[in-house]
Parts: sequence; C-alpha cells; structure tokens
Amino acid sequence: GPCHITTDPQGRSVFVANYGGGSVAAIRIRPDGSLGDRTAFHQHQGSSVNRQRQEGPHAHGATLDARASLLVVPDLGLDRLMLYRWNASTGELAAHQPPFVGLAPGSGPRHFSFTPDRRHGVSINELSSTLTLFAYEPQSARLIELQTLPTLPADFHGSSTTAEVAIHPNGRFIYASNRGHDSLAVFRVSSGGNRLELVEIVPSGGAIPRSFAITPDGRWLWAANQDSDLLAL
Repeated sequence: GPCHITTDPQGRSVFVANYGGGSVAAIRIRPDGSLGDRTAFHQHQGSSVNRQRQEGPHAHGATLDARASLLVVPDLGLDRLMLYRWNASTGELAAHQPPFVGLAPGSGPRHFSFTPDRRHGVSINELSSTLTLFAYEPQSARLIELQTLPTLPADFHGSSTTAEVAIHPNGRFIYASNRGHDSLAVFRVSSGGNRLELVEIVPSGGAIPRSFAITPDGRWLWAANQDSDLLAL
C-alpha cells in the first residue's frame, strides 16, 4: 500500500513510502522519464502503543533535505522519523546514524517538511493531533526536538486526526490540517525559527481536509476536503 512519493531535485530517483507493509523504496528514473530498477528497499520493524493504528510499521512519507543527502521517513506505526543517507550516484539508501528520531508514544508521525532556512523541520503527528518542531544540523544531519504544540482548540473533545503540513514560501508561517475538527491551524515562526506560536484555527471549508497546498507565490491556499468532494480556496 504505497501512500506517498517524492523525487530528488534532479529527477533521478523516486522515493516511495509504503503504508501497509511499513517500508520505503527508491526507484531509478530513466532519462526518458520511465521507471527503471529499484535501487533500495528497507523494511521497518516494530510497533507502538496504539493497538489499532500502531500494531506494526506504517511508513507515511518521504522527504529529502535541501542537500539531497538525507531522507526522512515518518513511520506512523513506530512513532519514529526514520533517517536514511541517499547516494545519488548509486541510488542506494543506507541507515543513518542514529537511524531514527523518536517522538512521544502515540504521536503517529505522518508527514515531515523542512523549512526554507534549511535549519529546521516539522513533523505533523496524526494520532496525537500535534505539530513537532525540530532544529536541523545539515553537516551532521541531526534532528533536535524543540517544541510540540496541539493543532486543536483546548475545548475540543471530539474525534480528529491531522493530515497535512505545509510551510509558507516566506518561511514565517506553518499550516496544519485537522480531519474531524475540519480546520486549518496556523502557526507563526519566531525566535529565529526555534519557536512556534498559534495564530488561529480556521474552518477548512468542508469535511475531512486530507490535503492542502499553498501556491508558489504564497497568496492562496487550496484545501482538499475529502468527504465534501470539494476544494476550498
């Protein structure tokens, strides 16, 4: 059950996160655009505290850093950000040292994004409805947890899970979607990128905002509301 794909900046390889089986793979892209050989495959192992959702590994994303050397793979089932070194020449992925960064039990990390300053990253955590901010040291490819904030209002007690995270092109704001509460949480980046502050939580314009995207000029946000069959601008 593949659920997320991304390519390297030069379009030489595609990285695939397999949710059902809990694995990550790399596949070459030929000069004509067709897919070539699979150059890497890593099967994750383990489980975490949520018996319904974390009975085994569930890789849910794949994100390269700005130097295209480190691949971050959030595993919802393990409460870990799995880390891999990518060899652009061979297409191989090798476990980084350390091989993962752990999050609080029951977090369920879903997607990860690096900030434009290349020195920070954020994990959207599906099961705990939280956003975790990390400092990133490019030279050592080390992620250091700085802060974890809820994406839901304090007075909300219903059922909800997060889905997508995106960073504004200017790097000053971070957005997260809530499925169930059906909203978008907006955070301001402060203290040189080391802190987040909640700005507001607004309706997503429909039901179950599974994904959203910000236009490259930063003027608009499109929210894909799955259960409403609509895009809200």
